[in-house]
Amino acid sequence: MGDPFKAKSHWQLMWQEFKNHKLAMGGIVVLIILYVSALFAGFLTPYNPNERFSEYQNIAPQTIKFIDEDGLSAPYVHPVVGERNMETLAMEYTVDESQKIPVDFIYRTEDTYKFMGLFETNLKLFGSAETQIFLFGTDGLGRDVFSRTIHGARLSLTVGLIGISVSLVLGLLLGGISGYMGGMVDNFIQRVIEFTLAIPKIPLWMGLGAALPQDWTVIQVYFAITVILSLTGWVGMARVLRGQILSLKEEDFVKAARAAGAKGGRIISKHLLPNCMSYILVNLTLAIPGMIIGETALSFLGLGLRPPAVSWGVLLQEAQNVRAVADYPWYFIPGIFVIIAVLAFNFVGDGLRDAADPYH
Repeated sequence: MGDPFKAKSHWQLMWQEFKNHKLAMGGIVVLIILYVSALFAGFLTPYNPNERFSEYQNIAPQTIKFIDEDGLSAPYVHPVVGERNMETLAMEYTVDESQKIPVDFIYRTEDTYKFMGLFETNLKLFGSAETQIFLFGTDGLGRDVFSRTIHGARLSLTVGLIGISVSLVLGLLLGGISGYMGGMVDNFIQRVIEFTLAIPKIPLWMGLGAALPQDWTVIQVYFAITVILSLTGWVGMARVLRGQILSLKEEDFVKAARAAGAKGGRIISKHLLPNCMSYILVNLTLAIPGMIIGETALSFLGLGLRPPAVSWGVLLQEAQNVRAVADYPWYFIPGIFVIIAVLAFNFVGDGLRDAADPYH
């Protein structure tokens, strides 16, 4: 057992307080599930996100069942049967509850994919040789919404991490210099920040997104969107950091480092920034949802990622018409994932903020 009288570090005190924040711990669990799902999307989803099943267009979500009239049973689904309406010429689908098609777990398919981008495999979490399984239904082209939603998490969740990394570098550099140097340098950087904050984000993103060449590849557009989101994402970090450094730069440990001959860059990186890490961490956690929403909004408006790229914003493009609202509500499932991810990040950020404030 540890010594109960031993002094705890700042990070130990933060962690102790953070563990008591139930919503924050729940948010961490949700984020782990989302990122693990995105990482293993090829294994967890039964189909390629762009694979089309023309005979299954706009199918409602199916349910894998584990209980039948006799009680607990092996997993199964009821197959969907399509019939063309000769008056409207539209396909109409019904669930044949008289049939029970078994669902196989750890299932091998005919198609292969790269597991985590490392090696080829055809192993899937679940599937069936007798019928197709659409947990979230299908879209107008017969593509599995479940497979597309899980694969879409890769772009939508990583654009926030990459974008915030760029914002972190700019925020630490400019915020640190502004707070430590003061004077004319501080005034200039603060005016730049105020000018940036004065520009409405959504119109700015839309304008820059519309300027992207139409012939760019998915990768080029992805990194361009990341840069666009980072252009305004750094200002909040810079302001928080400047305020913290202004309150710390006259402390005794900074004066001692300055008297020992330490240069400004070393004082900022070795003495000031480590003492601001808890606030930096909180700011980062709360900024990532803004990046995710920014990508989703741009892609939803057709100014961000475009098909064949698969992201939550791209998937929500198909839900822009009234018919989708009335007849195909499962088109909005990717939007539910956006809400869950944003709430989880906000809960974690709130927990970190509550844990950092009492001990800093």
